[in-house]
Amino acid sequence: MTLAVRVPEELSARVPAEQRGPGLERDDVRLLVSRGTEVSHHGFRELPGLLRAGDLLVVNTSATLAAAVDGWAGHARVVVHFSTRGDDGRWAVELREPDGRGTTRARAEKEEGLEVRLPGGGRLVLEEPLSPGSGRLWWARVHGAGVPVLLREHGRPIRYSYTERDQPLSVYQTVFALPSGDGTGSAEMPSAARPFTARLVAELVSRGVRFAPVRLDTGVASAESHEPPFPERFRVPEASARLINAARAGDGRVLAVGTTAVRAVESAADGDGVVRARAGWTGLVVTPERGVRVVDGLLTGLHEPEASHLLMLEAVAGRAAIDRGYEAAVRGRYLWHEFGDVHLLLP
Repeated sequence: MTLAVRVPEELSARVPAEQRGPGLERDDVRLLVSRGTEVSHHGFRELPGLLRAGDLLVVNTSATLAAAVDGWAGHARVVVHFSTRGDDGRWAVELREPDGRGTTRARAEKEEGLEVRLPGGGRLVLEEPLSPGSGRLWWARVHGAGVPVLLREHGRPIRYSYTERDQPLSVYQTVFALPSGDGTGSAEMPSAARPFTARLVAELVSRGVRFAPVRLDTGVASAESHEPPFPERFRVPEASARLINAARAGDGRVLAVGTTAVRAVESAADGDGVVRARAGWTGLVVTPERGVRVVDGLLTGLHEPEASHLLMLEAVAGRAAIDRGYEAAVRGRYLWHEFGDVHLLLP
């Protein structure tokens, strides 16, 4: 799915909402609401009034990692983006190079056996592409300090070229993020949840909206080629499965906060839409052909017109709703990307 709209460069959110002016907070972003092809415009703080008692928000508790680390390949400076830890202890990584503006660009030279010197005396060796059809992500073996220690001591959040400057890791954590015992997490922030504050969550709970925590550790997105997501680690706990099934059996709507939450929940659903407690790897790609079995609606950021995530949005809401919503977002000067405005797709 590719949208016909063109997103002007100035609509990229360059800094978080709370840095755009005095007194602003995370929830000072705009909220576009689509009910079918009907569109309305709101502030994110109006969300409690747009939901109803019995609705269930499925939220991703994966914490964001400081997943970008500087290194050297021979005499060339490189930046390693750590994406996903494999079951065998290797990590899927993307090698990039500095672009001279504080961010990075794709690096062409990647080959089996390439060695990267890391801070602290460690080294990384590329072993094989993550998948035969793509040379962007590679499985790599890290020698020296463990990767969680490396990221904690020398890493910084992955930053893309549309942002203005580096930000502390706290800017990339959502209110739902829970650190893991093994140091794993998401290479990129589950950003649909970023505008939530503790105050807003409390107001939602007071109005009878419930929350079902799940976890999906997001890997590195394709900044240039918009590939479908690779397999990612997920977990849907028993308590959350019960909450989701109860909402579906009653009058509540199951609303996913972010495409990551959709992927986790739909990966735990049987063919009849019953959600089971599950954990492991998911390679599920939600498309209009596959459809959704559990999710009634979705709160999500605004994606680039060629992004593969749009197929999931179409599966949830239909092509006409996405076309209409994105036309309204461009016309209304909504802001894009992880620090931008958000889009609520309701049935």
